[in-house]
Amino acid sequence: MMRIGFQGTRGAYSEEAIYQIFGKEIEPVGYLLSEEVAEALSKGEIDRAVLPVENSIAGNVAVNMDLLFQHDFYAYAELYLPIKHCLLAKPGVQIENIKRVHSHPIALSQCRPFLREHDMIPTADRDTAGSCQIIKESQDDTQAAIASKLCAEYYGLTILKENIQSQENNITRFLALSREKVKIEEANKTSLAFSTEHRAGALLEILGYFKNHQLNLTRLESRPIPNNPFRYIFFVDVQSGLDSKEMQIGLQEILSAGHLVKILGSYQLGKS
Repeated sequence: MMRIGFQGTRGAYSEEAIYQIFGKEIEPVGYLLSEEVAEALSKGEIDRAVLPVENSIAGNVAVNMDLLFQHDFYAYAELYLPIKHCLLAKPGVQIENIKRVHSHPIALSQCRPFLREHDMIPTADRDTAGSCQIIKESQDDTQAAIASKLCAEYYGLTILKENIQSQENNITRFLALSREKVKIEEANKTSLAFSTEHRAGALLEILGYFKNHQLNLTRLESRPIPNNPFRYIFFVDVQSGLDSKEMQIGLQEILSAGHLVKILGSYQLGKS
């Protein structure tokens, strides 16, 4: 049975993403930190990994983007997962009794209007599913958690209120990762990372290669290089498969100009 690593504990949104990508006939393996997921994949302790890379409200997941650049992983599938936050408590607890709510900081921020409306105190924890474990073991019936429906099932909690996030379209994008390149038929999206020379117009020059070959960028953002202060790596998603003629020519021109390029993966465009 294939072992799929994710950051979090049982019931995390990442586990839900795993089931949607791979189905139920797998073994999900949770880790405390994303760095531990990456290490386990590198060592072959797991067969694949699934990590979130951006959220439609909170933006990019910086630590996971850095891990993609640092490790020789290959992204071969993507999933856009709607995030529907629920307020969960122990059976028999009423919503008017809740005073304090536990969850991941991002989940708390996405539900801030609801918490303020009900005069509930947000309490940050490491992840949403871990917060449910806290509530399950707590003797304090004035506490609740924000997490998924899956967590209610796993931890024996009651759903007091569904869809409490402030934005209806709250979507997280996940990538499935492998140690080796996976050939995907009809791949139509590619993730790249590149660096530029520290001179005026260097970034514009690289973007010009994509424009010249009608390669549409659906994402562009920068991340600092830790051991090279105030220098940056640029991450882009290109709406084209890696093996397309236009992509191959564009990449060759970028490489010929002396720029560093790392292929992060190529896959079919997920449904958002």
